[in-house]
Amino acid sequence: MKKIHTILLPCLAIVCAVLLLTACNSKSNTFKENPDMEYRTLGSTGLRVGVIGLGCGGFDEIDSATSRELVTAALDRGMNCMDLYDANPKVRSNIGYGLGDRRKEMIIQGHIGCWWNGDSYERTRDVDKCKKGFEDLLTRLNTDYIDIGMMHIFDKMEDWKAVQGSDYLQYVKDLKAQGKIKHIGVSSHNAEVALAIAKSGLVEVIMFSLNPAFDRVLSGKSPWDPETFNNMLPGIDPVRVELYDYCAQHNIAITVMKAYGGGDRLLDAEKSPLKVALTRDQCVAYALAKPCVAVSFCSADNANKLDEYLHYLKATEEEKDYNAVLNRQTAQAEAGTGGCTYCKHCAPCPVGIDIAKVNELYDEAQKDGLSAQLAAEYKQLAHHAGECVECGACEERCPFSVPVRERMKQAEALFGY
Repeated sequence: MKKIHTILLPCLAIVCAVLLLTACNSKSNTFKENPDMEYRTLGSTGLRVGVIGLGCGGFDEIDSATSRELVTAALDRGMNCMDLYDANPKVRSNIGYGLGDRRKEMIIQGHIGCWWNGDSYERTRDVDKCKKGFEDLLTRLNTDYIDIGMMHIFDKMEDWKAVQGSDYLQYVKDLKAQGKIKHIGVSSHNAEVALAIAKSGLVEVIMFSLNPAFDRVLSGKSPWDPETFNNMLPGIDPVRVELYDYCAQHNIAITVMKAYGGGDRLLDAEKSPLKVALTRDQCVAYALAKPCVAVSFCSADNANKLDEYLHYLKATEEEKDYNAVLNRQTAQAEAGTGGCTYCKHCAPCPVGIDIAKVNELYDEAQKDGLSAQLAAEYKQLAHHAGECVECGACEERCPFSVPVRERMKQAEALFGY
């Protein structure tokens, strides 16, 4: 009998430990996989995510009721992963209301280093602002934890070096130790920087801008500079290849932003730097072909829009095939309409110009002509291109080296003020 106890007691201890771990994990995520969705494991986090995720773009232009419909539809369709970088209180509150009592069904990437200054979003490493911004995120989402705490936008190597041993990095680590974030991640548009952070061993998830146009840009070059695309690489940039391989080998998940090139640019042959049009299905298939990629994010402002993105799940192999389209792309493609992807990382403007919106309206007018509707929409903006003081701060923050000051002059000339 003594021998039996000697054998059984350790076994019971192991069983109890497993049950306890399972119970703890169930508190963090209670989502049940939808048979209509494809799922992948989010790197070493062990979390299971649908391959099509929900971005936060669009929530600033809808009300709370529509937000609830959108989030509910996403969850019901199996979209259980969401990125939330925007510090806009309206966006956060809309998403919090949209989640309602289903918070534990959604795996959330919440960014650390986003600050709302009262007028616009800004990127910051100031710990006091980061703390206030993160606590605001928890409050507005009505939650006490974020699944993936994303260090927000590291696009320059000097930015990464600057936080080594800093209060900012310690704050991120403290959040994990306290259980306020379950895992640490980072967002970046720069392969060299993302690779360096991956090799640091700190992160389990990297949010990265990945699509067939950006992949063909030599590291360190702007993917929206016309000259860049006059010298487009015949294949994927070697640094990006190393990043994808390293992440796959070390079980670091990549979550994809700008799969469609930013502003759906790759879906339009006239706008695309590739000078050929891809479909949504082809863009998603391209991203998910990388073994390290777990989820590709999309943004929508209504539930019906989700079906356009989710068509990938029932698309044929022929519909997903991007190779035939990319083979028609020429190495001398130009960058198209001027480069802005409307991501808003240029903010804040010191005089309050919504640079992304001005650029979007300008691009639409360049493509389709200046209509009365576009002119009216431009007029309703609180601040206009002609107010630009040419400080250049926006260009310093732009991940794609868009010549914002010149673009503001062009918009002013077009719209008249």
